[in-house]
Amino acid sequence: MTQPKRAPQTPLWMGGEPPVEPPKSAADKLRLGLRGLAIGLLLSGGLVVLLLLRLIERPIHGAARPWTPSLTRVVCRLTIAIIGIRYKVRGTPMHHIGAVVANHSSWLDIFALNACQRVYFVSKEEVERWPFVGWLAQATGTVFIRRDPRQAKAQQAVFEARIRAGHHLLFFPEGTSTDGLQVLPFKTTLFQAFYTHGLDRVMQIQPVSVIYHAPQGEDPRYYGWWRDMAFATHLAKVLAAPRQGEIEVVFHDPLNVADYPSRKELAAACEVAVRAGVDQALSR
Repeated sequence: MTQPKRAPQTPLWMGGEPPVEPPKSAADKLRLGLRGLAIGLLLSGGLVVLLLLRLIERPIHGAARPWTPSLTRVVCRLTIAIIGIRYKVRGTPMHHIGAVVANHSSWLDIFALNACQRVYFVSKEEVERWPFVGWLAQATGTVFIRRDPRQAKAQQAVFEARIRAGHHLLFFPEGTSTDGLQVLPFKTTLFQAFYTHGLDRVMQIQPVSVIYHAPQGEDPRYYGWWRDMAFATHLAKVLAAPRQGEIEVVFHDPLNVADYPSRKELAAACEVAVRAGVDQALSR
């Protein structure tokens, strides 16, 4: 008798999302309003100052950005402080020419990874059209990419130009965000850009692990923002929380691209380092 086929099991991180409810108590609503207002003013003011600085920075330094990344770091660090999340950094950001890869769990990653280093994110092109968020991303030097094989060579040329200009590009090889408790297999496509025109002989890749520790008594996936979660509701939940947890950013030793014969080996080595950092931090 033929056994019926079993439906493939859905990975745990893809389902059973913790409920995200809007704040209900007066205290939570007040906290949400005050934190939201403070962050809104901070980001808006920071954007204005950054654009004014760029008017001077661009004619003098061209593609290089010696001033504005410092402003981005300050704004992101202050944003984390306003939310009330504890923030810890282990290891040292590299200064060598190269790029950075990290795991992706939440919209908070943008603030966590910008607050401690000078980086420029690689993002999908849809973000460029988002109200306000798109303007912030453009102003801070984000590289927007289209998931189209026909654009691969053009995107590689942009990556190479930015890296040779001394920009540390940061991207999320998982290709999507998760619940924060695990690391998905790294996609290798973007790693190919590091093997063009001898770039592999001069650059390094630094793996970085971002770990979220939930507030006491909350679901371990508290800060994870994934699948079909609404951004506004998740944002409100975090800003209204009376107790906050901790963000931990772990910088691993940079890897010489030249030590890996292809993008697959390089991606695998980065994945091992990032996953080990997440597992070790969560086990503590």
